[in-house]
Amino acid sequence: MPETWQPLLAEAEALFKASKFFDGVNKVNKSMELFETEVGGSGSQILKDPATFVAEITPKLSAEQKSALRKMYEVRGDLLSGLGALKRAATEYGSAAILDPASEEIKAKKAKVEAAEKDSLSEDSDKKVPVSVLTGFLGSGKTTLLNHILQAHHGKRIAVIENEFGEVGIDDSLVKAGSLASEENIVEMNNGCICCTVRGDLIAGLKKLIKNSKKTGKPLDGVMIETTGLADPAPVAQTFFADEYVQQHMRLDGILTLVDAAHVIQHLDDEKPEGVENEAVEQIAFADRILLNKCDLVEEATLVEVEKRIRAINATVPIKRTTNSEVEMDFVLGIRGFSLDKIIDMDDAFLEDSHDHQHDNRVSSVGIDVPGEVVQQKLNQWIGWLLKEKGVDLFRSKGVLAVKGMKEKFVFQAIHMLFANSQEGAWGPDEERRCKMIRQNLDREELTKGFMACMAKQ
Repeated sequence: MPETWQPLLAEAEALFKASKFFDGVNKVNKSMELFETEVGGSGSQILKDPATFVAEITPKLSAEQKSALRKMYEVRGDLLSGLGALKRAATEYGSAAILDPASEEIKAKKAKVEAAEKDSLSEDSDKKVPVSVLTGFLGSGKTTLLNHILQAHHGKRIAVIENEFGEVGIDDSLVKAGSLASEENIVEMNNGCICCTVRGDLIAGLKKLIKNSKKTGKPLDGVMIETTGLADPAPVAQTFFADEYVQQHMRLDGILTLVDAAHVIQHLDDEKPEGVENEAVEQIAFADRILLNKCDLVEEATLVEVEKRIRAINATVPIKRTTNSEVEMDFVLGIRGFSLDKIIDMDDAFLEDSHDHQHDNRVSSVGIDVPGEVVQQKLNQWIGWLLKEKGVDLFRSKGVLAVKGMKEKFVFQAIHMLFANSQEGAWGPDEERRCKMIRQNLDREELTKGFMACMAKQ
């Protein structure tokens, strides 16, 4: 029915007054698309290209329709302004002003957001906690970068939220958080991917950090979210606009994407099933900073080619070549790199609450968590066989193992056919010696059988 857009517009206005800006944008968008259809338009041009739509449609509109359209653009401008998309809000107000040139109120709103946009570029005026999203395909070096950040002498109190794609959590053993761990500033989630099934848990984790900071009287200087390598950054970033409490207390400082120089082209060229996004492409597209990592493993010609591929996806993103994820802190912290306006221009569906992400179900995660110790020789033989026979298909593996006769924890990480290990701290006198590992893209039965054959007899 033609009038279906009217109650949606009224709902959007009410949501704006209640400061529920994200929900309000969804309502006004639907209202405007229905209005567009009613007046003979199509293709969501009313949202994607307001200036063209207004120029083409205005001669066909009645006075009542023109007034309704002006109201829609004004309400959408109000809501986007509330979310911080100031540049786009000015565009909406500009469209409303064309439809109603005599309105001083609309002119004032447009001038206000334009002034606020200039202030936001020069001054960190809000008191919100800056949050960095650390992303990158499996094995790109995210945990290593996180450890660099946590141990750097920057004097900042930084909390961590981790997400592991699999039933066994490993990263909590690999992150060297020092005193932070005892202050409840590390939140680990390993019951799904942070960009889809556990976004509610992400919101709960962020709220926990905020409330704990207030309770202890120890304000946070920042939060790092380390996503699973299979995460699409868009739904993660959307969280900072979808939840009112999070939006009031935190701001997205930037999306930091690590790129594995040795393997990224393989992942960018991976043909996905229909309806499945290429996560490696999405992670580069949404990046505010890119660390081109593991540069020591490839030739200069490969680095040039990888940078060319990155620029084809994200033309303006700053790129830093790194080895072992080592980088200056001012390249990754306090960068104010995320721009909602930029994201809306790139993905006009970003603020839709149906922005779902479908994983490639060919990538599975197999976890093992058993008490006991492994025999070093058997472990070496099995890992050697695994890398040789399965290395091409093996996306990622990592683990913390108790090795018979070894006082320290045996930590290993592998990406495809590359393998590295180290001994990280001794097992505590009362700590149960056990073996935890996770591997992606392998057969569960075959992996479990092979690993259990390496266990020492009790």
